[in-house]
Amino acid sequence: MKIVVLDGYALNPGDLSWTGMEALGELTVYERTSPSEVLERSAGAEVLITNKTVITAEHMAALPQLKYIGVLATGYNVVDIDEARNRGIVVTNIPAYSTASVAQMVFAHVLNITQRVGYYATENANGRWTNSVDFCYWDTDLVELDGKKMGIVGLGNIGRATARIAQAFGMEGLVVTSKEQSALPEGMKKVTLDELFAQSDVVSLHCPLTPDTKEMVNAARLQTMKPSAILINTGRGPLVNEQDLADALDEGRIAAAGLDVLSVEPSVTGNPLLGARNCFITPHIAWATKEARIRLMDIAVNNLKSYQEGIIINNVAG
Repeated sequence: MKIVVLDGYALNPGDLSWTGMEALGELTVYERTSPSEVLERSAGAEVLITNKTVITAEHMAALPQLKYIGVLATGYNVVDIDEARNRGIVVTNIPAYSTASVAQMVFAHVLNITQRVGYYATENANGRWTNSVDFCYWDTDLVELDGKKMGIVGLGNIGRATARIAQAFGMEGLVVTSKEQSALPEGMKKVTLDELFAQSDVVSLHCPLTPDTKEMVNAARLQTMKPSAILINTGRGPLVNEQDLADALDEGRIAAAGLDVLSVEPSVTGNPLLGARNCFITPHIAWATKEARIRLMDIAVNNLKSYQEGIIINNVAG
């Protein structure tokens, strides 16, 4: 079985091993593949493994031996699922591999904003504390989380993990979810989206990207937030209207934002959030702890191994 990994670098930049997948067939791993290289590199492959390399209907039509596409992520919008289904091509994804890591990143952003550890560490490295006339100094707002309201939009695995951490900090939980109040964890209160944005001190986005949720964070909704509120997005970049958020930050209508995702990635020159006031952006790394990547690799190998054994799991084109 010929197996081609089209863009393996993000998952394994050199600190993991492809041994498990090598045991399943003739494996070729490319660090990255441009759109113009997909067909040449995929020729003769029964299995394609992709993270962000797009596989279109045209690609599938030109690859008659293709039987299986493994997506190295939870989201699978890089594959034309309808075409794969029509052609009987199995498409698998990697569910729930980075739950703890993403929830941890939510609070990495929250704590960065409320405590500014990196800022003060840099100031001290440059001699500011050494030259201080007092035993301490601060010139940013320092915020205690205990008793604050944490708004969580979407209560899937990551939303629940985020809620547990928020409760450990003594925060009150407000949740937008399709679940009934009786099914929510203790201490979580179900509210409407408008109520959540208006009442929360921290809003964290954990909902899927759909036509209904695209740009759900916009000028009108930002206007309802507290001036002291913090927005966190580790979900999907297009959930946020980026110009509206940049304007709200620059005008002081909300206090800060912590973002691990943008609408276009990598970020492009001219994105208004790159220079916005109190906007802290990480390069889509919430998923990328070594522990999460090991888990991802193990699931990807097991998905393909199970397929070879006639047991299809995590098939999103079924």
